[in-house]
Amino acid sequence: MKNTRIANAFLIGLTLFVFGCGQTGSSKSTEDAMKAYLLTYFKDNTHSLHFALSTDGYTFTDINNGQPVVGGDTIADQKGIRDPHITRGKDGAFYVAMTDLHIFAKEAGYRDTQWERPQEEYDWGNNRGFVLMKSFDLINWTHSNIHLDKVFPELEDVGCAWAPQTIYDEATDKMMLYFTMRMGHGLTKLYYAYTNDDFTEITTLPKLLFDYPNPEVQVLDADICPMPDGRFCMTYVAQERPIGIKHAFSNSINSGYVYSDEWIDLEPGSCEAPNMWKRIGEDKWVLMYDIYSINPHNFGFCETTDFNTFSDSGHFNEGEMKTTNFTSPKHGAVIQLTKEEAVKLATHWKFDIKF
Repeated sequence: MKNTRIANAFLIGLTLFVFGCGQTGSSKSTEDAMKAYLLTYFKDNTHSLHFALSTDGYTFTDINNGQPVVGGDTIADQKGIRDPHITRGKDGAFYVAMTDLHIFAKEAGYRDTQWERPQEEYDWGNNRGFVLMKSFDLINWTHSNIHLDKVFPELEDVGCAWAPQTIYDEATDKMMLYFTMRMGHGLTKLYYAYTNDDFTEITTLPKLLFDYPNPEVQVLDADICPMPDGRFCMTYVAQERPIGIKHAFSNSINSGYVYSDEWIDLEPGSCEAPNMWKRIGEDKWVLMYDIYSINPHNFGFCETTDFNTFSDSGHFNEGEMKTTNFTSPKHGAVIQLTKEEAVKLATHWKFDIKF
């Protein structure tokens, strides 16, 4: 079973206050405006984008009664999305990045083959792109479809491109897109690139984000969380046995991550898709992950105050974390919202939110 041995200790400084992983903030007053949480997720049976709201960070309710807010068949080249991630940029806009992949497209009648390209040449999944969306109100969205091999001739042999996430990089004043990529029949690795301000194009050739010390182990599903001391904590999946969540630290958002061999999830079986988010008004961060090794699959949670030791918060509806009108979410991400943002979103979907 995985455990939570203490990694190298460090002091949490007070020079930088970040009000939520995946969000841009610089003061306590910024966090004081936050009153709710938004969870993005998808389901295998819809391959679409779902939203759930919470006012306390413990109980989440889907704003469309478990149905999609954006259909994957309306925005994705493969008629389905996976792995939605949401963040807030320096400009106050919301950025959603998703994998353009439908794993049941043949069964759904969207294509005649199991995958877009032959599995014997490009392996499982073998998609090549992402869906990028941007909004200032969580209701009206722009969206773009990106095929890496079309943008960059150097990537014509891309085997897959999965689990994109976005974070604002203060050093470059750009939104950084980081993701899992496999070249040909190789192993999946973690890469990063930058986007234009409109979030419609990838403008730089992807570079390696983190190199796992064991070259025979696949890594995927990175999530970068700014820390109060100015460093960055990257959680990710290592496909060892069992498959689970590890973390690494760096002073730089896109390089220098120092490997630690500790497992930080609290599952006896395999899990993936880590996402870290901060509880409003508390020096406490939640690590959320997708447990696909149980049936039905579910989200698991643990909490930390120092990014070293983690306490168990259980699974959805098996502990303090609850859902009210949806089950079996996959690959989620959470951000903080103001009361005004949450009420506007809820009103649009005729969802009754109470503070």
